[in-house]
This record gives sequence, structure tokens and C-alpha cells, in this order.
Amino acid sequence: MSQQSTHDEPVVRAKMSPARKKRMAWLGLLAILTLAVVLPLASYSVYWLGGNAVAQDVGSVTNPRSNMWRAVEQGVGGYTAVNGAEAGVLIAQGGVRWQQLRDGPVAKYMPWLVLGMLAIVVLYHLIHGKNKLDASQLSGRKIKRWNSFDRSVHWITAISFIVLAITGLSMLIGKNVLIPLLGKAGFSWWAQASITIHNVVGPVFSVGVLLMIVLWVWHNFPTKVDLEWFKQGGGMFTKSHPSAGRMNGGEKVWFWVVAVVGLAVSITGIIMLVPIYNLPVPTWLSWVPLIEGTRPQMQEANLVHAVLSLGWTALAVGHVYIGTAGTEGAFEGMKTGYVSEEWAKQHHDLWAEDAAAKGQVVVLDDTTTQGAVGTGSQPAAAQ
Repeated sequence: MSQQSTHDEPVVRAKMSPARKKRMAWLGLLAILTLAVVLPLASYSVYWLGGNAVAQDVGSVTNPRSNMWRAVEQGVGGYTAVNGAEAGVLIAQGGVRWQQLRDGPVAKYMPWLVLGMLAIVVLYHLIHGKNKLDASQLSGRKIKRWNSFDRSVHWITAISFIVLAITGLSMLIGKNVLIPLLGKAGFSWWAQASITIHNVVGPVFSVGVLLMIVLWVWHNFPTKVDLEWFKQGGGMFTKSHPSAGRMNGGEKVWFWVVAVVGLAVSITGIIMLVPIYNLPVPTWLSWVPLIEGTRPQMQEANLVHAVLSLGWTALAVGHVYIGTAGTEGAFEGMKTGYVSEEWAKQHHDLWAEDAAAKGQVVVLDDTTTQGAVGTGSQPAAAQ
């Protein structure tokens, strides 16, 4: 009985000593670190032991989609729903370059010309002030400078210019300037309105530019008198008043800017408008460069249009200042058609002498809008 009870007793295993537990933990940690290093090295060794050949075999497999888009980028055509010159063109070349130029140098730097001119005008006015008339009192004698048609053309073109400048700048830099003020929804509405207004007012402005050229080109051919006017800085920085005819040198330069830049801006605008309205181009105009209005030509026209318009707007700031707050009596001519004899003698002495010799100096009262009496004489109502 004693032997049987001895065999039935449970076997008690010896406990692992603390030293052994510590040793096993260190061995496990070492194994983990070893595998962490060996396994990546094993994958790298695939390349060195022949993985390069495997990669070459995989790369030799033709990907039809990649080849298709590679061919499209090189100009291979396909089917599109577009009719006309761009039918079958899947990707228009130059679009990325155009956007980089438009949103890059043109949008980032050109608008600063306008702000720079504004700063110059304000600084000049603060330092120099308005160019006032030398005469302390006006005699009331006036000379007709612009007729009603001249003034109508000027004001229609000027107002159109301002509208186009505002809407054009809105389209170019509005997303950066106006979204913080109007919000995305408000700017979206204004951007669409700007496009519509710009496209409608643009042709009106172009007609105004053409009329200006026809009406005033005869007065704006350069002469020797203009060289002397420029040498004296137009009298802007001195008290002297250089001689000038009906148009001084500065006004002639502005006219030719209007003529040349205005025509260029109008032509580039038409190039962008014709495809939008799907207007047919007459066959007799087929010889004109860029007239067919394809997308690359529209992109080029857009860049030229933006650069010239912004440069022109900067110059217009100076023109507006000189014709209003910068020169006493200048605005009266385009407002009423008449200028004072004192203003004419001070700024356009040769023209004033010629007008006096022809008996074109008149005296107007508050109720008379125009007259045709000789120098020094007065109509009965004014006596």
C-alpha cells in the first residue's frame, strides 16, 4: 500500500530560476532585432541577385493606355464632339504653359504697374500740388476746344475703358482679392457678370477707339515744337510753360498709345470673342493672321491682351490725373467743350494765338452755351 501511494503522488516540476528567465528574455529580444535587420536585407538582395532582370521583363510589357496618352500628347488626334478647327484634338498643346504665364508673371506682377502709377501720382500731387493758372482772375473769354460729337466719343470710350479695366482685373486677380471680401458664392456671381459685361462692352470700346483715331489723328502728328516741350518736361516740374499747338507733346504721345495699343487690345479681344459666339469668319478675311481663332491663338491673344491692357491702365491713371485734379481748367474743356482763354494761352499758346487770329475767342454767360463773336466783344446778353 505504501508503494502504490508513493507512485500516485503528483510530480512537482522545478521552477525556472530568475537568472534563466532573464536570459530567455534577452535571447528573444535579440532574435527580434536580428529578424528586423535580416528580412529587409533579404528583400534587397533580390535586386542584386537577379531582380533587375525580372524588372526588365515586367517593364517590357506594353501598357496600351500609357501608349495611347503618350501619342495624344504628341498630337495624335481622336474623336471629339467639337466641330470646327479643333475637331479631333484630344489635348490642346500649350494650355499648361499659357496658364503658368497668365497666373504667374502676368497676374502677379503686371497689376503692380497700376498701383505704382497711383503711388507716383499721389506723391507728385502731395509734393507739387495742382498746376494752377497764372492768371489770378478769368476774363470770361473762352475758346471752343471740342464739339459735342468729340466729347460724346471721348466719354463713351472713357467709361467703356473704366468698365473693361474693372471687369478685366476681376477676371485676372479677383479670385485672390475678392473672394476674401465677397466669399466664394459672391465672387462666382461677380466673375460671371464680369465676363458678360466685358464681352458686351468690349466691341463698344473698340468702335470708340476707331472713331478717336479718325477724328483726332490730324492734330497729333509730331512737330519740332514737341521736342522743345519734352525738353522742358511739359512744364510739370518748373514754372515755365513750353509752347504747344492744339495738342502738346504729352497729348500726342497719349493719342498714339490709344491708337496703337487700343487697336491691339481690340484685335486680341476679337480673336478671343469670335469662337465663343461661333461667328463665321468671312472668306475675304482669311489672310489676316490669327483670325481663325483656334485655341492656341486664343491663348496667345489672351496674354497679349492682358499685358497691354494693364500697361495701358497704368498710363491712363496719369492721363486722368493730369486732365482732372492735376491741371486747373483742363477738365472744363471735355465737360463743356470750351476752355478759358487764360488756360489756352498758358498751355497751348500757339493754338490760342491762331484761334484769336481767326476770331474764335467768345464770351459766354450763364445762359449762353456757345457763341461766335470776335475777340474782346460780348453778346448782348453779357453786356
